[in-house]
Amino acid sequence: MAGVIGLLAFATSLVGRVLDAPGPFGHVVRLASFLVVLAVVVGLTRTARAIRGSGTVLDALVEQAARVEAGDYAARVNTIGRVPTPVGALARGFNTMAARLEADEAQRRTLLADVTHELRTPLAVVQGSVEAILDGIHPADETHLSAILEETHILDRLIEDLRTLALSESGALSLHREPTDLSILVTDVATSFAATAASAHVELQTTIDDDLPLLDVDPVRIREVVGNLVANALRHTPAGGRIGVQVRLAHADGKPRPQVIEITVRDTGSGIDPELLPHVFDRFARGAGSTGSGLGLSIARGLVELHGGTIEASSPPGSGAEIRIRLPIEPIKA
Repeated sequence: MAGVIGLLAFATSLVGRVLDAPGPFGHVVRLASFLVVLAVVVGLTRTARAIRGSGTVLDALVEQAARVEAGDYAARVNTIGRVPTPVGALARGFNTMAARLEADEAQRRTLLADVTHELRTPLAVVQGSVEAILDGIHPADETHLSAILEETHILDRLIEDLRTLALSESGALSLHREPTDLSILVTDVATSFAATAASAHVELQTTIDDDLPLLDVDPVRIREVVGNLVANALRHTPAGGRIGVQVRLAHADGKPRPQVIEITVRDTGSGIDPELLPHVFDRFARGAGSTGSGLGLSIARGLVELHGGTIEASSPPGSGAEIRIRLPIEPIKA
């Protein structure tokens, strides 16, 4: 600031000398000179303020970066007053990074808590059953050993689901694409659930368009997605209900020719709670009374999006639930 004051004093002296300049056009020269000097002084003053503001922001960046390094992801940089555009962009970028780190940390803690909760139940059953057998309370017969084996199957499925989910979310899950006839794939899935649906007194119907084009997809993963949706519908459809699986050509983006193949699974169950609906594809999202792990729909979303498709859920009041998948029709690579 002292430098700016000195510059103003020098400019004032210079203007004084210019104003005393003789000549017929002296007043024009004097006015022009005064304006030039004034512009220089104003520019230097603004520059000094910008430098001072930049220094304040940079000092704050160093301080908040140290907080992030120490694990405090709530750190933010506040810019007060006008600062140069690059410095402001740097501060905004830091705040965005810190916000994402904070969200990731919260998600990580929630995931660990959810996984711990999901693992604790089957492990407690296994531990209790084994201790009862060792203490002679229960005999080591087929009934009690089968119960233990079933809990180990639940653990295995949970671990495999978590592995699939982690790989799909990180982009490390590799797809083994091949030309696939979805009409055959969906029919096979429905056939595999036919006995379960019949025993639950639930009608399972399939409606499939003729002449569907082959899709370049991973048939194992798409079968897993459709199987998850049908299994989920069966869990929530009471006896006497109906599950419909439809596969058809559909239009996308208002284009005249079909651009996607749409797979829809509808049920006549209790539907999805309105509060849960926006979060139904989140990890461990489950409705009241659900017996699933809460990972099926999250896995389905990851696998569908990995294929370049979309998945959405709807649940009109009193109409059960509907999950719709759209997979793009793309040229099959030779």
